[in-house]
Amino acid sequence: MSEDATPNEPKNPLTEQEQKIISIEKRRWKYQGAKEQAVRSELGMSAVAYYQQLNRLIDNPRVIEQEPALTRRLREHRDSEV
Repeated sequence: MSEDATPNEPKNPLTEQEQKIISIEKRRWKYQGAKEQAVRSELGMSAVAYYQQLNRLIDNPRVIEQEPALTRRLREHRDSEV
């Protein structure tokens, strides 16, 4: 461990954009289209671009390390849709 690192800090922290995407995925959405509206307003990207980034994130070891339950659930959901 480096001198600057603390035991609770991840080695490779998520970027701000990655954190925002994960935050959106953790929320519960009451109305159809609310998530896509939040993606556009909070991240400034289309739903297609969001889901492309999300699919890359849930396979990323850094994200899996920090959010194992969420990434496992999202991968299982994605893989069951095929």
